[in-house]
This record gives sequence, C-alpha cells and structure tokens, in this order.
Amino acid sequence: MSTDPAAYDPRAVESAAQGFWNDTRAFEVGGQSPKPKYYCLSMLPYPSGALHVGHVRNYTISDVISRYQRMCGHNVLQPMGWDAFGLPAENAAIKNATAPAKWTRANIEHMRAQLKTMGYAIDWSREFATCDPDYYVHEQRMFVRLMKKGLAYRRNSVVNWDPVDKTVLANEQVIDGRGWRTGALVEKREIPQWFLKITDYAQELLDGLDTLDGWPDSVKTMQRNWIGRSEGLEIRFDVDGEDEPVTVYTTRPDTLMGVTFLSIAGEHPLAVKAARDNPALAAFLEELRRGGVSEAELEAQEKRGMATGQWAIHPVTGEDVPIYVANFVLMNYGTGAVMAVPAHDQRDWEFAKAYGLPVRPVIVPDGVRDALREVGHDVEADADPFQAALSGGTVDAFDTGAAVSMVRDYLDAIQQEGAFTGRGTLVNSGEYSGLDFDASFDALARRFEADGRGARKVNFRLRDWGVSRQRYWGCPIPVIYCEKCGALPVPEEQLPVLLPEDVADAFSNPGVVHSPIKSDPEWRKATCPQCGGPAERETDTFDTFMESSWYYARYTSPGAKDMVDARADHWLPVDQYIGGVEHAILHLLYFRFYHKLLRDQGLVKSDEPATNLLTQGMVVAETYYRESGDGRREWINPADVDVQRDERGHVAGAMLRADGKPVHIGGIEKMSKSKNNGVDPQAMVDRYGADTVRLFSMFASPPTLSLEWNEAGVEGMARFLRRFWREVQQHVAQPDHPEVDASALDAGQKALRRQLHETIQKVGDDYGRRHSFNTAIAALMELLNHVAKFNDMSDQGRAVRHEVLQAMVLLLNPVTPHVCHALWQALGHTETLLEDQPFPQADPAALVRDLVTLAVQVNGKLRGTIEVAPDWPRDAVEAAALAEPHVAKFIGDGQVRKVIVVPGKIVNIVVVA
Repeated sequence: MSTDPAAYDPRAVESAAQGFWNDTRAFEVGGQSPKPKYYCLSMLPYPSGALHVGHVRNYTISDVISRYQRMCGHNVLQPMGWDAFGLPAENAAIKNATAPAKWTRANIEHMRAQLKTMGYAIDWSREFATCDPDYYVHEQRMFVRLMKKGLAYRRNSVVNWDPVDKTVLANEQVIDGRGWRTGALVEKREIPQWFLKITDYAQELLDGLDTLDGWPDSVKTMQRNWIGRSEGLEIRFDVDGEDEPVTVYTTRPDTLMGVTFLSIAGEHPLAVKAARDNPALAAFLEELRRGGVSEAELEAQEKRGMATGQWAIHPVTGEDVPIYVANFVLMNYGTGAVMAVPAHDQRDWEFAKAYGLPVRPVIVPDGVRDALREVGHDVEADADPFQAALSGGTVDAFDTGAAVSMVRDYLDAIQQEGAFTGRGTLVNSGEYSGLDFDASFDALARRFEADGRGARKVNFRLRDWGVSRQRYWGCPIPVIYCEKCGALPVPEEQLPVLLPEDVADAFSNPGVVHSPIKSDPEWRKATCPQCGGPAERETDTFDTFMESSWYYARYTSPGAKDMVDARADHWLPVDQYIGGVEHAILHLLYFRFYHKLLRDQGLVKSDEPATNLLTQGMVVAETYYRESGDGRREWINPADVDVQRDERGHVAGAMLRADGKPVHIGGIEKMSKSKNNGVDPQAMVDRYGADTVRLFSMFASPPTLSLEWNEAGVEGMARFLRRFWREVQQHVAQPDHPEVDASALDAGQKALRRQLHETIQKVGDDYGRRHSFNTAIAALMELLNHVAKFNDMSDQGRAVRHEVLQAMVLLLNPVTPHVCHALWQALGHTETLLEDQPFPQADPAALVRDLVTLAVQVNGKLRGTIEVAPDWPRDAVEAAALAEPHVAKFIGDGQVRKVIVVPGKIVNIVVVA
C-alpha cells in the first residue's frame, strides 16, 4: 500500500477489497455457528435492468446493519435474490419483441454485477430468481396442499380488469380508477379466480400485530385498518313477494329505526331479477360493471343509484322500505346489501339527497340530550316532544332558550349539511328510545336472536387473497380441469408444472398482448389424475406476491427438498427486515400470512416472519423542464443540467449543458421516469467510488425519511474520505506508534481520547439501537476534525492519534468497507476481514472528565461558562460562577438573591436591581 497521501484511488482500493472478499468467500454462511445468529434482509429487487438510487439506499442500510452485527459477534446472514416474474418483464418483451425469460436473465446478470460493485456483504451462494423452476416448484407444492385443506379455492369474482395489461388488479393497484402501471381506466368483470383463505387468519393476523414491537406503528396501524375487525349485527329484512330475505351487516344497530331505504350491489340477485323486466335498470347494471371495484374509488365517486321497484319490510316497525341499486355497494364486501340510514351515515346522506329520500334522525348527541334534560324534557319518554320534533322537523313544542336553539341547530345540520355519525342517545326509536349505543346493541341482538331474524357477528374488512393472474410470465397454477371430475390439483410427484421459456415467436409481434400458454393446445393438454381421461391445465399464473411472500424462508434452506428444512428454524424469524412503507399492505400482510401457512404445514415453528422492520424513506431529486410549443413540459435529467447554487447550497438557476440555455426548476420530487429525475448510481460510483456513494446515502438523511440526492453532497463525502485517507497515511509515515499509557496523558491527550470514546459510545448506539446512521457519520466527521487539529508529536500524542485512527477505521467500516479494508492494513495489520474484528467498545475510564464546563446564566440569560471539577462542592461552584468576568459584569451593582446550581449542567444567578 502506497504511503503517498494523494494515492487514494477508489477504483483500485475497491477492486482490491472486493477481490479479497471474493477469494476468501468472506460472507458465505455455512453450517450453524456457536455465535448467535442474525438474519438481516432487504426486500428482494425486481430485475428491471439497472440499479436505481433507491436500491443503493435500501441495500446500504442493510449492509451497514449486517456488517455492524457481525463485528458485534453475530453469525450474520444477508442473502440476495430476484423477484423475477411479473408484468414489467412481459410488457418489455412485448415492446422489444423478445422472450421475457431472456430479458429477465440478462437484467439479472447486469444488476448482480452492479450490486457487487457496491461491495455489499451478501452471501451470493444462496441467490435464486423466483422464475427458476427449482424455486417455484415448492410454491406449486404448497398450493396443492392448501387446495387439499380447503385453504385454496376457485370461485367467480367481480374483479378490477386492466384493459391494457389484460389482467386482474388488486384493489390496492387501482389508483383514482386507473391501473397503477398503465393508467388505463379499470373495468369491472366477473371471472373465475383462485383465492387463498387469508380471512381464516384475520384474527390471528390482527392479534399478532401486538407482538411486533420492532415494527413501525404506522405499518401496524395500516394493517389493523386493512384487516378491519368490527363487531355488529347481521339482520334479515323480508322482501315483498320474495321467499328469501335480504341480509345486511351493520356495526350501528342503534340507528336501525332511522333506516329509510336499502342499498344493494349491482350483482345482487334481487338487482339481477329486477332488471329482467326493467331495461333502464339493466342498462344501469351494465354501466356499473364497467366501473372499478376499489373501495377508495367508490368512496370518492358521485353516489348514483336506481330504484329496483322492490320493497323490504323493516324488521321492527313493519314499515315498507324501498330497495335501490347503488354504485357504492360491492357484492364481494359483506352481503352485498346495506341498510341505509341517511341521518347517521354520510354516504347514505349523499345518496338520499340525490334521490329525494327521507333523512330521519334517531340519535341525539349527548350535549343536546343534556340541554333538554336541564329544561325538563325527558328524552327517555316515548311521548317526549322531541320525538315529534324529530319526526316533523319542528321544535315548536319546546320552551324558548338554549335547548331549543341546540335542537334546531342539530336538526338543521342533519337536513342541510350532512349526517351526524357519532354515538349518543336513541330517540324516535319506539321502545329503544333513551338507550345508549351499548344498551341498544344488546337489546336488539337479544330480540333478533330470539326470533331468528339476526345474530351478533364479528366481521372483517379483509377479503380473501385473489392469486390468479391472466398473463403468461408467472408461476403456472398447478390445477387440471376435467369435464367429469372438475378442478383437481396436479399430483405432487408431477410437479413442477413448467412454464415454457422458449416463446420468442409468441413475442415477435411488438405491441401484441397474449399468453403463449393460453394459445398453445399442447401445453394445455393433460390427463386427469382421478379418472385418467383427457383434461386441460389451468392457464392462469400466480400473482407475483406469491413468490415474494415466502422467499425469505427459502434463503435459509438452500437445496432443501421441500420449501425449507430444519435450518429454517435456526435462522427465522428475520431479525431485521428492510423495505419501503408502500409495501405495508400489498406485501407485508401476505408475508405474515404465508409464514403462518408455513407454520401450519409444520415447516417452521415461529408465528411471525420478522422481528424488526425498518421502512426507508423515498429518494427525491430536483426536477428540470422546458415547455414545448403546445404547453407540455419536457422533463430534463439532472445529469444534463448545470446548476447555480446560493450560499445555502439551494438551486438558484439552471441551464441545459448541451446548449447553455436556461431551464425551469420544477422542484424536488420522488425520483421517477415520468419526471426524468433519476440518477444513475453507477455513474456516481465510476466518478467517486462506491464508498462515497454509500457514505452519502447514509449521511444525507435518517433512513426513515426522504433523501434528497445532491451531487454537491456526494462531492462533500468524497472530500471527507480523502481527508481521512490522508490523515492515516501521514500518521503511518511516522517512525513508531507506542501504546497509550492512560496514566501518563496530559490534558490535551485526555481530551482527544475522551472524545474518541464518547464517539465510540454514540456510533455503537446509532448503528445498533437507533439506526441513526447520519448522526453516527456526523460524529465521526467531528472526531476527524479534532484529529486534524491535534499536532502533538510526543510519544503519547502519537499513541493517542493511533488509537483514534484505528478505532475510526473500525467505526466507519460498516459504511465504507473498501477504504477501511485498505487503511486497516496501512495501520500495520495483516490483510484480514474487518467484520471479524470486534466493534470498538467505550472505555469507561476514558469517559471520565477532569473538568466539566457549566453554563452560567444571569436571570435566565447565558452570560459565560466556567470549568470545574466534577467533585467540587456547591459553594466552590457558586464562587467560580460569581467570579467569572463576563458574569460579574452583568451582575454589576445588583443584589444576588439566589444561586441555583444544577450539577454538571448549569448555574443560574438571580439578580435584582
């Protein structure tokens, strides 16, 4: 290693370190170790073709944690694989007239090489792609077993259909009524789909959140809301002329007497029957079928409906209640029918106002109830004047005063402004008037359970997981259809059902969307495993969330004949999982569910897949554009722009490098193709080195917050590493480096050594407990500044500097491992793996201060500081504070009334004129 301080060459340093790691297979994890295990995992990437800055941030976070934990004595597993199936590969194949497998595997090769240039401590011996038959055969085997247990089933379902991608979308994949990838208006279709019974695990998934102390509260809240447990009543309404009643589920049975109509879904049997003789209703139902089925979309859209001409009978009053088809009721949510209480449900209120239906208040807020009681009106009495007021919309029966005003305001607000959705006291509810929510719930439950018209029921918002997709590039669903025997699982000994990959001819016509396996009769041909007759294979493939829901477990058991083997229980659960918060529902809920399926198959023993979860923030960057002649914005990549910055480093102006003319500054936004503001991390690595890019991605922001990509910041990190390199090289150029003798240190040497051990204490806590990598790096930068100013060339001065620089190499190693590998050798160590060196521990003796600095205030304002020994008595501290020249000046001729000493922190002197 050269001792020339200018010799820091990131390319050479990183190549040497990576060569050593590769040659020694440094990060491969073999058999079980006597060291405690630590499984650190980032969500596996989709092989899109190139790393983006989000990848760099995500995997650097994981790598810092992995390297730190190994230095702390753990046997660390950090694997990597590829989420390789899915629509993007197929769409790219369609666009480029190539086979998805060829496109995917070429991307994997390129992205693997990019990841290796970043120096991540990954066990590449466990790598797999989810499109490998050796991987998805186990997924097919699990599905077959779930079919046999009744946890996988097929039924017709109304789904979101993307007409461009020609496949089903989950509700979460529909944004403002459009497909998340294509932006196409989503249609509603009814098609046969395969489902997994995640609803059988709804309560366990909900309860399990209480055990996940290491997961962010925001993620747990999102999952609780998505699971959506509610307790209510299922109530049956008879229908005139029909043998079967309409069943509704409500969490607000206290509002039952306020029902003024029923809403049903367009697919409800009553709606379908009514439409047979009603062309207008039939046309409306057909229109509803073209809409989406996302709850968020239905909540936001205009409330529309049509009367069916049918009437339900109120189960308490016997009153006729009209039945309407409404565009906000879904057949696959609940029973497909809703009791509508416009006075106490905003969605029903909007519908009622649109169609001139009654709004009947039956709940009075506690404030109004109490005001009425104060003027002698008993809301518990059936004959109370308030009942008449609620029925007739008048309050003439009341005395004048505050109570009348409150009632009038309440009635007017419900009729004119919107529903009152809070709880309160029942009124205008016959024998139930005067009851509160709990009492009315119990009374109505007893009534309906006694006469067979209803029952208590726990319901969940969660719906079974639809796992069918209608496209080619996915894992084939292992099912055979026989006209005689029906749908049967493929026998396990016949697995895997292989997806043909040599399908280039099928993608030779750019822009054409179809599935080669759907159009290939030979691939579809099968033999019924039950009767031996002719049969056909299922041509739908699995939702790619199937592959990403159990990949973490496969890493633990490479080569296992089943999904996993006994090694899984050694490594699981994952100790630290890392990924974006946008996966809180789409992935992380399925991730937890699938782990419970593995457990119930006897494959693992733990209940949850990951103990701790870190959700990293987005990466954002400046955007630049020019306006075209038609007013559209043409976005320009930041790499093609020269910027001018103000004294604070903010962008003040910009021009296109190609022509030297100004461009507009569009602000800071999430990196995306649409805004053309993505930054190629490989270009940054080529220019500055991987360690600099890693360092910036950890320093620029706490990991859970957004990171603004800023090349000026990247250059700042490069300067820091060059300074660090120079300090070490200048130090090792000195003739010898004696050992520190703590008893022989002077004040300056003690101060630097104390700062070192304070930094060790902070960095260890920031890495391990807080995951606050930016503050750890800031502390190391501050320490380097002090080293640079430390000019003590005595034996003990050089010894302290050696201790500081050696510790800094170890402290920085998790973030910048290449340069630390080189500097460790420069400091006199043989070539060795730094991750096998113990992480530095603070020396308690070095943390002891000979003197402490106390702030001195006069009447609450800082006027000076003093240095005192930690064991000084109170009167000595007071005397020193009063004698401090600046403090004495502000006391002047005033009278000292009190001196308050907070040991080790502050002295406050109270002075009166």
